[in-house]
Amino acid sequence: MNKDQYGLWLVLSSIIGWFNFFDIGLGNGLKTKLTESLTDGDVVKAKKYVSTTYLLLLCISLGLFLLFIIGQFFVSWQDILNAHFMTESELKRVAFLIFFSFTFQFVLNTIVTVAAANQNTIIGSIVNLLINCLSLVVIFLLTVYVKTGTLEMLAIPMALSPVLILFSANYFLFKGRYKVIAPNYSFFDSTLLKDIFQLGWKFFIIQLGLILVYNIDNLIITQLFGPDAVTTYNISYRYFSIITMLSGIVMAPLWTAFGEAYRIEDHTWIKSTIKKMQMLVLGLGILACIMAVSSRFAYKLWLGMEIDSPILLSWVLALYTVLNAFRTIYIYYLNGLGIISLQVILVVVVGILNIPLGIFFGHWIGLAGVVLATLILSIISAVIEFVQYQKIVAGTARGIWKK
Repeated sequence: MNKDQYGLWLVLSSIIGWFNFFDIGLGNGLKTKLTESLTDGDVVKAKKYVSTTYLLLLCISLGLFLLFIIGQFFVSWQDILNAHFMTESELKRVAFLIFFSFTFQFVLNTIVTVAAANQNTIIGSIVNLLINCLSLVVIFLLTVYVKTGTLEMLAIPMALSPVLILFSANYFLFKGRYKVIAPNYSFFDSTLLKDIFQLGWKFFIIQLGLILVYNIDNLIITQLFGPDAVTTYNISYRYFSIITMLSGIVMAPLWTAFGEAYRIEDHTWIKSTIKKMQMLVLGLGILACIMAVSSRFAYKLWLGMEIDSPILLSWVLALYTVLNAFRTIYIYYLNGLGIISLQVILVVVVGILNIPLGIFFGHWIGLAGVVLATLILSIISAVIEFVQYQKIVAGTARGIWKK
């Protein structure tokens, strides 16, 4: 495939990924409440939380799929994606494949949340690894046996691989390790919806804001510079996602671990763990600088050719990924405690500002400017989140700082 086709795939997938926010925060609400139930040893309540969440997500996914099918008659993907070099019918078929996959993932991905609440965050990593490996094998076979690639050919393995792996994960884990809390429609309990939604609606607003903070960049780039620029951006983004991956390996269990430690009042462990994470981020910062300096060489080694990626983009992404790793420490702490009201306000304000700032800096600086806007807003958020953590630990948090 060429850069334009792959850029289209990236933008289209991210747009359809926006529909994830329609889980109205149920996944994150479940994670916090399930952790509490398991910590208290209330297995029956845990099973009710899982069953209620699965059934509700299934209903939502079916409703979204119906709306998408109807919307296909009114949406012009050529205009949205700035992609008039492909026919509307081709784009609609690819969009259908992606959304068809999303409908299943929307429900089945809950197994990763269940595993995280059980302090088994490695399950999510294994699932992602298997999805990527399966996609890679199929795409490699296509490169061997198909001379000219199309967007539809790419969509099939990329859309169906997650469904197959997630379905298998749900089947084997609920038949084995998590059998006692496996979802069952007879355990649906509407009275628990209030508990889940009490946090869930706040996570819903956060997810909606995060779309505007992070995922909107692809759409801004394709409108300002064309789909091929999205490919350039994502090459650099994936390169620096090594930082995100390394921090994620260590930090993934912190959300539920902080919640459990706070519930049993183990504040010494919390402070000690946060200090260790701060040292980890310092090390990642040094690694990110090395990666930025050697980025052009790394891209050539990785792709086998030179790419026109601005060095400024590499440095902005290096700072951005390290900053996100730093923020994750305090966000997971606050999420584990269920203190997220300030996050809701922050993410909405930042999300709204990110669009005009991204367009402004994009026109002024170029491709790197779109990401620079997000970086500036993330720095402001990081300062506020750190101050909130300090207030909570010192016992001086009041009002919005403690909600």
